[in-house]
Amino acid sequence: MTAVEPRELLELAVDVAGEAGLLAAEGQAKVAVLDTKSSPTDVVTEMDRATEELIRTRLLAARPGDAVLGEEGGAATGSSDVRWVVDPIDGTVNYLYGRAEWAVSIAAEVAGEVVAGVVAAPVRGEQYTAVRGGGAYRDGVPLRAAPAVPLEFALVATGFGYGARRRAHQAEVLRTVLPRVRDIRRAGAAALDLCALAAGQVNAYYERGLNPWDWGAAALIAQEAGSRVGGLHGAPPNPGLTIAAPPGLFEELHDLLAPLGADGDG
Repeated sequence: MTAVEPRELLELAVDVAGEAGLLAAEGQAKVAVLDTKSSPTDVVTEMDRATEELIRTRLLAARPGDAVLGEEGGAATGSSDVRWVVDPIDGTVNYLYGRAEWAVSIAAEVAGEVVAGVVAAPVRGEQYTAVRGGGAYRDGVPLRAAPAVPLEFALVATGFGYGARRRAHQAEVLRTVLPRVRDIRRAGAAALDLCALAAGQVNAYYERGLNPWDWGAAALIAQEAGSRVGGLHGAPPNPGLTIAAPPGLFEELHDLLAPLGADGDG
């Protein structure tokens, strides 16, 4: 089998994410809720599905043997070692409210490892990219996460689920976390939170309930900028809990969250 060049995968992802971002941005002013997911407040819009369909069509036209995993369309198998992991609009509630904090996320896996990714935030005019081993970039400019600081000086990004029980437990976790850190930020888009970490705009990030399309591209970008991304007790990022921070601070935040049951719903 011919070896796959990650930079070629990134070039395709960047082109497709750019086209998808334009489609979604043009549709934002006339967006309508199409369906709900985990709760009545966890929405899917017409543009989520239209944007993902565009992404799938373009990727498979260029590479028809690849697999695709998308938030809206589920998994489609392929015959190659490449799988694309797609979030057509990360931050759908922000999108629905006309806010700028949403993004198109496309990651490329080879044999189960993410090797390239792009997070494009068209309204903000930002594009984050990374290739494994090749560094992280915002609009072509290299990124480096802020150096680790003690936990009490850390600006920590997080997010919340949509189910009432989960949100109540997350509030209890936050009640313990908040006095121990500098402050909390909540942008409403996991991919952009991880990219903010890569850009040094926050010091750390944690969230329960993410899926591979949420962290796929953005986790690679954060890692290539110098941060560690994982779950509790040495696990990789997972729906139970995803933590991201530079080494040193990662361990401090991990040790604060672990005994709080931050990977559960109380």
